[in-house]
Amino acid sequence: MSRVKPVASVIVPTRARPHYLDVALASILPQARAAGAEVLVVDDGPDAATRAVAARHGARYLAHERSLGPNAARNTGLDHARGELLVYVDDDIEAHPGWLEALLAAHGRAGDEVGVLTGPIRARFEDHPFRGCPREGPPITTQDFGPDDRDDVPHGWGANMAVRRAGLARAGRFDAAVEQYGEEEEWQARLREAGGRIAYVAAAGVDHRRAGDDARLRSLARAAYRRGRPSRRYDVMKGTAPTLARELRVLAGSVLHAVRFACPHGLVMAAHSLGRVRAAIDNAPPPAVPGVDDFLSGRSGTVGGRRGKLRRAADLFADLEAAGRVRALDRAARSRPPRRRVLVTGVQRPGRLMGAARAELERSRHEVALRVVALGEGGKFAHLNRTLAEHDPAGSDWLLVLDDDVVLPRGFLDRFLLCAERAGLRIAQPAHRVHSHAGWPVTRRRPGGAVRLTRFVEIGPVTAFHRDVFAALLPFPDLQMGWGLDAHWGAVAREQGWRCGVVDATPVLHTVPVASDYDRTPAVEEARAFLRDRPYVTRDEATWSRRVRLSGA
Repeated sequence: MSRVKPVASVIVPTRARPHYLDVALASILPQARAAGAEVLVVDDGPDAATRAVAARHGARYLAHERSLGPNAARNTGLDHARGELLVYVDDDIEAHPGWLEALLAAHGRAGDEVGVLTGPIRARFEDHPFRGCPREGPPITTQDFGPDDRDDVPHGWGANMAVRRAGLARAGRFDAAVEQYGEEEEWQARLREAGGRIAYVAAAGVDHRRAGDDARLRSLARAAYRRGRPSRRYDVMKGTAPTLARELRVLAGSVLHAVRFACPHGLVMAAHSLGRVRAAIDNAPPPAVPGVDDFLSGRSGTVGGRRGKLRRAADLFADLEAAGRVRALDRAARSRPPRRRVLVTGVQRPGRLMGAARAELERSRHEVALRVVALGEGGKFAHLNRTLAEHDPAGSDWLLVLDDDVVLPRGFLDRFLLCAERAGLRIAQPAHRVHSHAGWPVTRRRPGGAVRLTRFVEIGPVTAFHRDVFAALLPFPDLQMGWGLDAHWGAVAREQGWRCGVVDATPVLHTVPVASDYDRTPAVEEARAFLRDRPYVTRDEATWSRRVRLSGA
């Protein structure tokens, strides 16, 4: 490898499309050599034909052992690139003459606030020309912000996206947990939130190609259907997904457009919409990738709007169904079972109030010590560990970790500890109410019982630890946000034979969506690193096994 640092690194993520990659590299390599840039091909799953194409053109070849997704490929390119400008392109483009030269010139004159440089992306159909509709654009990704350079544009799609190191410093790495829709959009949203901009270079154009059978209408429709499902899931992750009724209206409108105007693109739009409808009906997260996102729920857990009102109604019915059971448990809690020593710790962020939760805990008949601190420099778990160092939990029967955005029900602690101890739980959490913000389905309340045994107990908003687990789990690992820690707890509990469970008899309300006031990407990256060499419970294993019958409930 040459010791001379290249002016730029052109990174081409690809997967099993050597015929497209061949055309892309033929247009890129001459420009890269002329400019002194390097070219890296990142194969998202090893393929002999792809390796051969990269070798024939003289590009560096990197491969994942299995498919990890486009953002993971972008990160792999980032990890091996030496250039100051990272020029990402898709494998199905053909770069226009002067494309790289124009990007490098714009890079040289751009200020530090510019994190991305992008250019035109024009659709090109080969072998089977596509008859477009003047009312709609082409059925593949395009981009055109005009004939002149612009200092700030809303996006720069991944087919033609040059990322500056200054932009990476602002926004961090790409989130490999975002599947193949919105993956560059999510990163660019972080860039903008951090004060970065996207600049448009009119002379840096590429053609976005469809060739052979891929250019036929049926293939375009199939591809649109496949994109529709992750596009809906991406909206769900953001908490912006429309209702199923609205998705159905869009589907009907697309079909009517195709019929009324004899528009082939209407059929492609209908296929995309049908994929979104299917995802809305399934209401399922994307398949998890081991080591990448199988420790995440795959759901935003955010509730609101009309569906939120229905969830509130469901909670009222659940309260009625559980009323007799709750009264019986409260009578049992008042009948003087052993009085426990409970250490309650938590972190309070600016603008959050824990007064009501504190008052509810102080009403308990148990001996409660509240040790809540204000969030300062460092992450949540560093603060918790400092608190535990100052207030040794060894003399407590239970440790309760409490978030600052949770509403506790009346009589919470007495009923919760009664249920947890009668069920023999060593790690426990109260269930979420139906209209609570909760990413893990297993944690939402279920009618018909007081306690469920589970393989997973999450890190918030309320988590309880019995004294039997203190030696193994405390102090907490040196983490900022602690994502993935709960997945590891589940594996440790399985190895140690500890019971974990969710107490449905004490449902709490989580009032703020998860990760609404911090960047989830560093939290996910931290979890990935933490779990790399540790056992953990995967998304598919985060279920409940059976109810525990409690006497008198």
